[in-house]
Amino acid sequence: MRRLLVTLIALAATWALPAVASASSGLPPIQHVFTIVLENESASTTFGPGSPAPYLASTLRSQGAFLPKYYGIGHNSLDNYIAMISGQAPNMQTRNDCPVFSDFVGTIQSNGQAAGTGCVYPAAVQTLPGQLTSAGKTWRSYDEDMGANPSRESATCGHPALNGPDNTETATATDQYATRHDPFVYFHSIIDNQALCNSHVVNLDQLPHDLASASTTPNYAFITPDLCEDGHDAPCANGDPGGLAQVNTFLQKWVPMITGSPAFKQQNGLLIVTFDEAATSGPAADASSCCGEIPGPAADMAPNPGGSGPGGGVVGAVMLSPCIAPGTVTQTPYNHYTMLRSVEDIFGLGRIGYANLPGESSFGSDIFTRACAPAPQAKVTAPALASSRATTSSIPVRWSGSDGSGAGIANYTVTVAQAGKSGSRTLAAGTKATSLTFHGKAGKTYRFSVEATDLAGAHSAAATATTVVPSGAKPHGGHYHGRWQVKHVKGAWEGKAISCSSASCSFTLTYTGRAIAIIGERGPTGGSARVSGGKSRTINLHAKKRTTRQVIYRTQGKDGRHKLTLKVKRGTVALEGFAITP
Repeated sequence: MRRLLVTLIALAATWALPAVASASSGLPPIQHVFTIVLENESASTTFGPGSPAPYLASTLRSQGAFLPKYYGIGHNSLDNYIAMISGQAPNMQTRNDCPVFSDFVGTIQSNGQAAGTGCVYPAAVQTLPGQLTSAGKTWRSYDEDMGANPSRESATCGHPALNGPDNTETATATDQYATRHDPFVYFHSIIDNQALCNSHVVNLDQLPHDLASASTTPNYAFITPDLCEDGHDAPCANGDPGGLAQVNTFLQKWVPMITGSPAFKQQNGLLIVTFDEAATSGPAADASSCCGEIPGPAADMAPNPGGSGPGGGVVGAVMLSPCIAPGTVTQTPYNHYTMLRSVEDIFGLGRIGYANLPGESSFGSDIFTRACAPAPQAKVTAPALASSRATTSSIPVRWSGSDGSGAGIANYTVTVAQAGKSGSRTLAAGTKATSLTFHGKAGKTYRFSVEATDLAGAHSAAATATTVVPSGAKPHGGHYHGRWQVKHVKGAWEGKAISCSSASCSFTLTYTGRAIAIIGERGPTGGSARVSGGKSRTINLHAKKRTTRQVIYRTQGKDGRHKLTLKVKRGTVALEGFAITP
């Protein structure tokens, strides 16, 4: 077999390969984080004597860690929610809950902050969901009542029309969903990919199904009650009492479901229950801050994130985990930026936005006060670029595992997902095998996922590997100009190449993705070609000995629609295939 294609690690890495970083030292091996965000109460009310929410203030507090000095970062709601998943500081629109679902106008600073004003951030603004996806982790936003009235919002990815009014600002008797409590829809990187948004921003009704097994439970789950059950309204539009009493009822239903799930018990889950902001009126009103919080970087942003003060006030938080001893209390101050930073550390991610402020610190040993057994680990390998000559490419997939409990690995579950399609397909369940061959299709990209189960019944987090299968010599969206000829070439991708020896020949390809590689042939008659679009350069195809299946050009950029042009300059140019990473 002639010399194989060079490895395209950088190419495949653009579609959800695991992050290279590991979780911060000292953090427990948590594999699932659940966040429940409630509304508009100061810690002195929620956790004070005679609290209307005794299940939270007493029962859950005694079962885990209590953070009496946990702060919101602003007033009103939306800026706090956005901070939790992006580290973006409040601007004048987000601080006022964006009554118009307007596009953000401004610039992105070197520290990742978007300086300006508006509601829906450009795709270049980093988010925790984007980080998780790039690291091969899963996430979902569960929003109660979303889509209850389809004339107001969709049942998935529910949000107003861009630059239109938000008609979910006030609850109705039949629909109490509030867009401003769903931060995920304020980022173009999420809502512009409709399939992604529909499968990840869903109704709370989906949560029981996902909790049924560790494999269907996302690594990160953001749970938003409706305007009644989050305590915002009292009384509620549907006639329920609302307020903290309604919060109590909501938590009594959902918390045991989460903490009793296989993912939480077997893979060291962490549940965070907190509030977006403290009260803004009355004796409990509070706009204080902690942890070195600063306003946003532009003059037209909110100079005082809390309106009357620098922050969102003390709201308090309770955390539950197998890695937290019951009755833990910490006096360390934390806030929503801290929470983002801590989640990033748990999953081995970089820090974005104000999660990287000098005054912020991650959750530490003051919270994680009990040793929890390490879960089993899984590893999987697959070629970054498929190299079989068969029309239906054969991809070798291999995996292994190590147990954390000392009980040994019992079996593995192997699934595959195709880029651009929702869902995944199970290739093997409960298998003791450690390899298989997958037959892919030309021009497609596949992500393989493996979970290990040890003899004690604990499940590992999913390990992933991605393979790009090149297209043939005539890719979809490609156009050849001039006298190109298809010929059979031994050792070429799929056994064929399309070649031209005239300077009048050119090729254009319009594609959607982040990266592309061109596979071609080098040899004694090989000439040169100029490639433009993305990284423009001249490629030399001359070699003393004919070699096929070479990556003759590759480029990587931002996700989106791109156009690539190749023009023959001299000699023979033979093209065999194209590998596009979505």
